[in-house]
Amino acid sequence: MSKLNAEILKTGIDYIIDNKKERKFLETVELQINLKDYDPQKDKRFSGTVKLPNIPRPKMKICIIGDAAHIEEASKLGIDTMSVEGLKKFNKNKKQIKKWAKKYKVMLGTDTLVKQVPKLCGPILNRIGRFPVAISHSEPLEKKLKEIQSSVKFQLKKVLCMGIAIANVGLSKEEIRQNIVIALNFLISLLKKGWNNIKTLYIKTTMGKSYRIHGQIVLTDYLNKLYIKPVSEYPITTYWGANYSQLWHSSILEDPDSRMASL
Repeated sequence: MSKLNAEILKTGIDYIIDNKKERKFLETVELQINLKDYDPQKDKRFSGTVKLPNIPRPKMKICIIGDAAHIEEASKLGIDTMSVEGLKKFNKNKKQIKKWAKKYKVMLGTDTLVKQVPKLCGPILNRIGRFPVAISHSEPLEKKLKEIQSSVKFQLKKVLCMGIAIANVGLSKEEIRQNIVIALNFLISLLKKGWNNIKTLYIKTTMGKSYRIHGQIVLTDYLNKLYIKPVSEYPITTYWGANYSQLWHSSILEDPDSRMASL
């Protein structure tokens, strides 16, 4: 069963959404994960993709390397395309291919053309993680695009921290909660010790402040991130701030699992 406190998660979502500022772009809601008791050098590095019920990145940049039919279908959907003739014009120039491919988060390719990509572009697309995913005409392109936009990937690399875009501020709070819960449950299934491998979890908007939704509370959190409240609201402990010139009043949480939301 999940160790994620439902009330803390709800409070965290309220905090990041209610305090967001108007931006000229659609901010994502990111899940920041810190792992523990994991050695990337010795332990097997996990990798997995899960489909979320609500699209976290509707404006994800996608390019399709397709035949005439797929290019026509993609153009109607407003998706960038590239033909085999266009790839040939790169003349296997690694810098030009890399510059073009880096503009996109995901690349798709007509199944009959994917085998030609290494011959036309060399190994560069595979090295930068942009090798096209094969698509066929048997499945509607729009359905495949929604599936990709709804999917998030968890992959352990050399460090024990990850940041994953699992929602966006255009979704409702309940839709954001659904995505977080499903994404976390999937991540836990990849970890060898489950929740025991989770050190801390934070959520935040792209440009907003982070909010801790899971993890052990330590004194430094209070010193670095004081949350001032009315004296009547929580049991109060007083202590001197770092500059010893001002007396800070801060709530010292007695039960981190149930009252972590005050951070």
